[in-house]
Amino acid sequence: MKEKILIVEDEKTLRNAIKIKLDKIGYKVLEAKNGREGLEIALKEKPDLILLDIVMPIMDGMKMLKRLRKNKGSEHILVIVLTNISDAEKIEESLGSGVCDYLIKSDWKLDELVQKIKERIDANCIINKK
Repeated sequence: MKEKILIVEDEKTLRNAIKIKLDKIGYKVLEAKNGREGLEIALKEKPDLILLDIVMPIMDGMKMLKRLRKNKGSEHILVIVLTNISDAEKIEESLGSGVCDYLIKSDWKLDELVQKIKERIDANCIINKK
């Protein structure tokens, strides 16, 4: 059975690039362009990992993450935040909400990101809830 990864990212070009890479190595990839859509898909599909942007229209990534964690059955889904926000407060808030990693987009090449996703799924990242 293929692991499912949900990419919640409003930048279509980036979302497509990540999807293509993950498809090539055998993951089933789901996509959402905002937090509301991402939450609906996550609750229905129960992906193994969510790659989550913070700044998005309709519902931002932090609201999505908080709602995801409050929902029984989805509180243990692995989440990697991938964003342009390097604010220490947002990083701490995300880590306190149980994300595996908080990654700044400009610091990661696509191949490195895919490797990080693979490592987290293989290790089944321990959620770091306060």
